[in-house]
Amino acid sequence: MIRAVLIIFLLWLPLSAAAQGFGALARALPGESSLTGNARGTELELALSQAVPFRVFTLDDPMRVVIDFREVDFSALPEGFNRAETVEAVAYGGASTPGWSRMVLTLSVPMLPEIAAMQTDEETGEAVVTVALEPVEADAFAEAAGAPPGVGGRLLPVVAQAVVQPEDDTLLVVLDPGHGGVDPGAVRNGHTEADLMVAFARELRDIMRRTGQIEVVLTRDADVFVPLPTRVTIARAAGADLFISLHADAIAEGRAQGATVYTLADEASDAATEALAEQHDRADLLQGIDLAGSDDEVVSVLLDLARIENAPRSRAFADILVQAIETTGLDLHAHPRGEGAFSVLKAADFPAVLLEVGFLSEGGDLDDILDPDWRARMQAAITGAVIAWAQADAAADALRRQ
Repeated sequence: MIRAVLIIFLLWLPLSAAAQGFGALARALPGESSLTGNARGTELELALSQAVPFRVFTLDDPMRVVIDFREVDFSALPEGFNRAETVEAVAYGGASTPGWSRMVLTLSVPMLPEIAAMQTDEETGEAVVTVALEPVEADAFAEAAGAPPGVGGRLLPVVAQAVVQPEDDTLLVVLDPGHGGVDPGAVRNGHTEADLMVAFARELRDIMRRTGQIEVVLTRDADVFVPLPTRVTIARAAGADLFISLHADAIAEGRAQGATVYTLADEASDAATEALAEQHDRADLLQGIDLAGSDDEVVSVLLDLARIENAPRSRAFADILVQAIETTGLDLHAHPRGEGAFSVLKAADFPAVLLEVGFLSEGGDLDDILDPDWRARMQAAITGAVIAWAQADAAADALRRQ
């Protein structure tokens, strides 16, 4: 019954939106795209025929903002697309990383991305990527500049590349480093949760890929603010099999130490979890982003039915992850499994968990996160849990099909 409803849900969607999962090349839409601004602030709005994962970073000498997409045909953009006083030139084409396309903004003044967001039209499936740049000192730009690990800096000629899809037996995991940009998250002893988690996610991505069984997409690969709905959109556009949001928050009252794994629930398992979920939403609400969701009762019912199937899969992974962390000998919270109304976990179409690798309100957890040996053990535990869960999930799916 649940599978029948899910099929009906996909057919009920507009064809352009449902077709996104088939890997068609996204196209830049010139009429709705713009690049405008001055030294007080510059904004790129790039309209696309469909949502795709993207990442933003900066390079120095010369000063550039690089936006990588997976993947976009920019050929329809007009010559007069760039109307920003602060952007000397715009180049676009294929990135040196296979399966990615790239847009490069060469700047005349130092500016850093403050917001990187994507909004998707539920009726047409079209998306708008917004990158807002704010002025900074030259030293601050130079300090922030640098490509993410494993990302090449070369721009290839404008060609339509084949879309790279994982093999059928390869798991697509989306890692979501919490916070970023205007939202640093928890701060302790000069370290921010946003920086610690994006570094942790990059290392975890490399470990997962080395297994040959997992492909990974990050919701952000730089210190930029990515709204919670955009994080879900990136995961959906990538075709996520599993979504893991990574955090190291701080709590205002009481003590919290050790790893904790959360899954989605309408009501929080305790008051601390409820406060944590509200804390995660705060940056988006301050930016004026609506987290309430659709009021359409039909859509709400269909999404709830879709979650009925994926909620047990999320809980199963959460339980396996807790067991893997414990088996590795790493510290767990006194109550390592929690549930709450975390907005970033509300996607209906793939299992999702939120992992607090530790709490920056406790000095011991920060020491662990800064220790490369500890991180390697935690990352190995997460990777092992993903593989174990995938095998168990496949076996359970085979039984469900009988």
